[in-house]
Amino acid sequence: MFALEVFAPQFAAETAPTILLALAALVIVFGVGVVVVGRRRSGQAVATESATVGATPVEAVATAPVSTQANTPVSSATVRDRLGKVRSSFAGAVTSALTRSAITQETWDDLEEALLRADLGVATTTRVLAPLRELVKVKQIIQPSDLRAALQSQMTAQLSNSVRELNFDSSLNAPNIWLVVGVNGAGKTTTIGKLSAQQRKLGRTVLMAAGDTFRAAAGDQLETWAQRSGAEIVRGSEGGDPSSVVFDGVARATAKNIDLVLADTAGRLQNNTNLMEELTKVRRVADKGSGKVTEVLLVIDATTGQNGLTQAKQFAQATAVTGVVLTKLDGSARGGIVFAIETELQIPVKLVGLGETIDDLVAFDAAEFVAALFA
Repeated sequence: MFALEVFAPQFAAETAPTILLALAALVIVFGVGVVVVGRRRSGQAVATESATVGATPVEAVATAPVSTQANTPVSSATVRDRLGKVRSSFAGAVTSALTRSAITQETWDDLEEALLRADLGVATTTRVLAPLRELVKVKQIIQPSDLRAALQSQMTAQLSNSVRELNFDSSLNAPNIWLVVGVNGAGKTTTIGKLSAQQRKLGRTVLMAAGDTFRAAAGDQLETWAQRSGAEIVRGSEGGDPSSVVFDGVARATAKNIDLVLADTAGRLQNNTNLMEELTKVRRVADKGSGKVTEVLLVIDATTGQNGLTQAKQFAQATAVTGVVLTKLDGSARGGIVFAIETELQIPVKLVGLGETIDDLVAFDAAEFVAALFA
């Protein structure tokens, strides 16, 4: 016992350094393990985030656009997506009409109803179906699936001969003037703002003439769009003469060598004779100045259906409309008004509105539009 007590201090002294070294080694190993596990978890998190956004965190911050609404153009796929409501109404009715095993009189009745419900109108519906009836009669079309393809082709053909480019005469030694007309609520002011942004991207200088003097909010809204798109603006007094505002706008554009004047006009009902006469005066005064009217764009809300055709007829008589801008096509519109306007009035649909953002005003593509209806 005495020997053990004598030996213990000596043993402790000799083994202490070894024990300390072992403890230190354990601490180091444990610490390294924690770091490795942490890095693995961090790497997995980064990999997951990168897979989600398509870039590492640093790249995402460096390349993120300031405003996706203002900088992302509308692609063809997005156009098809935006027409979802129109397509669901039209394609569903057509598919239902062609579900029979053979083409019968009921097939024609159902197709006629589907086209009328889609706002093509009686005259256009007859024009579309007549040649198809003849092809079925001579046995060139037998199967309902072939009739569907022929219907799509025939509807595309109805829209294939229109010239849809916006008229801008670059040879003028004066401003081009684009008058924008339509009833209240159709989207005239917003259309002007989007047009301005597009033309500015093309390198043209733009001036807006706030000719809707009967609604103060219209001038304020137009001024906001002018600031956003980098355009100049001329406004008149509330309730003033719209013609004088447009005339002053053209004069200023001429003095400052501005390429394009976008002239807003008061929204008016097509059955108000006095206001339509005033609109005729705006057009006449605009042509008397130093610039030249090269476009008169009628803005129509696509959700108005056949009433839009009535609007187009009256405005065409008052101002010699050269093109139509069809807005709100992404909403509950049925789409057939496009065919009615083009085939009955011979006025081309040049632009369509597919949303609220600045890039949601796009050139109308007939083949793409019809394909989207049948998709």
